[in-house]
Amino acid sequence: MILRRNAKNSSRRHAGLTAVLASLIALMLVAGGGQAFSVFAAPIDSTGKGDTPTTGGMRPGPVGLNPPTLRTKGVRPVTIKITKAQVDSEVESVNIVNGVMENPTTPYIVAWYRGTGKLGEANNIVMSGHLDWYDVPIGVFYYLGDLSQGDKIVVTGSNGNDYVYKVDWVKNYEVASLDQATINEIVGKTDNEELTLITCTGVFDSGQGAYDTRMVVRASREK
Repeated sequence: MILRRNAKNSSRRHAGLTAVLASLIALMLVAGGGQAFSVFAAPIDSTGKGDTPTTGGMRPGPVGLNPPTLRTKGVRPVTIKITKAQVDSEVESVNIVNGVMENPTTPYIVAWYRGTGKLGEANNIVMSGHLDWYDVPIGVFYYLGDLSQGDKIVVTGSNGNDYVYKVDWVKNYEVASLDQATINEIVGKTDNEELTLITCTGVFDSGQGAYDTRMVVRASREK
């Protein structure tokens, strides 16, 4: 696999992740089963009265034998540090518009996509970063390919806490071969606390203004 990292050619690169991640346009539908990131427009009102409380015995609930499982509210990521990949960056929040992932605003910052997972909750946190950019031959995720299983990723949340992840795998996907099932695996929801990092790699097509391959890193929350 050839990596086009020559600064001389970098000015020809559009390197925008809207183009290079265009194959992931189904992300919103994938993540939300067809109604991704939607919210209820109006509250749901009760149509009847509840049962009359009992005066004795143990009842389910906060003081009963079967208390409800408490769900942890996730927090927004604000910084990311990956020593092995030379990443020490702020994390900005960007949108997914009509299923298309917006670009990180600069080659030096990592983008987290609103509507994907947050820190501390069981879901898939999806982030992206540039490999390079115009006259910037080394972007924030330039060395992402140096990662291997077990390497640590530290993400700090808006609450000031650090969340540590360990790399599970690093894979390259040819854009032309991406199908719905593969997209699901990359950016879909997960049952556990996981982190997905995406960047470009492979051969740069000057005609298309994009790389032909995506590098994906998947990591799980350290227990």
